[in-house]
Amino acid sequence: MPTDWLTVCRRAVDGVRAELRRFPHPADRAVPTGRGEGGDIALVIDRAAEDAIFEELESLDLPMTVISEERGDVELNGGGRTHVVVDPIDGSRNAKRGIPAYSVSIAVADGRTIGDVKFGYVHDLALGEDWHAAAGQGAFLDDRPLPPLPAEAELEILALEISRPGLVAKSAAAIAATGADRVRALGSVALSLCWVAAGRYDGFATLSTCRSVDFAAGQLLATESGCAVAMPDATGDLATTPLDLSTRTRVFAAANPEMLERLLPIGAP
Repeated sequence: MPTDWLTVCRRAVDGVRAELRRFPHPADRAVPTGRGEGGDIALVIDRAAEDAIFEELESLDLPMTVISEERGDVELNGGGRTHVVVDPIDGSRNAKRGIPAYSVSIAVADGRTIGDVKFGYVHDLALGEDWHAAAGQGAFLDDRPLPPLPAEAELEILALEISRPGLVAKSAAAIAATGADRVRALGSVALSLCWVAAGRYDGFATLSTCRSVDFAAGQLLATESGCAVAMPDATGDLATTPLDLSTRTRVFAAANPEMLERLLPIGAP
């Protein structure tokens, strides 16, 4: 891709960090600003972070369509084949409370499907870790290639993303059947996928459906690191899953295909 998207994303993160410094306290960050196009209530920090990212994208003077959690589909310079999928703060509830697990997630595609994603970027705003992947070129943490995952990885730690407490009870039997030794919940889909890519988690499952802005970048990190990924509720196969905000699907990632199969019953209707 002719544009240096890694540099663009890092400049955008600089802008996001500047905005977060304007809202240092939980009470400042928690102010609601209405419902975003993605369906959730947008906090003041969500809007401020999104504005900072759009400012960087607009400065490029490139035709693109931005799919963003709060603004929805926005055509810049006439739109075009390039699609940029943005979650300004993935884990904004964590961010507003000072829980150190929230990130900027940006994916760049040359079309409107997951299979078209060519670049993924996730920046951990709490730990400062910088994750990126380019299609066919591998996955990286702080510019260092992620090491290969163990060939015979065991399901020691399973990460979950949970939207409602009742879903834990509903999926309890399926979670237990996976044979996982421990369960964790980070509160950020993008970071959870990165952590599977790095072998910190062995598997990841969402108990309910999530949106393209949550998983578009992280899924590329996972697949480029050799993980198996599935989105069973989307239309068609993984490659043809639309990047539209209307897409809703559970997301699974695991160190190997056999482990992935054990996770798929989690959250099933």
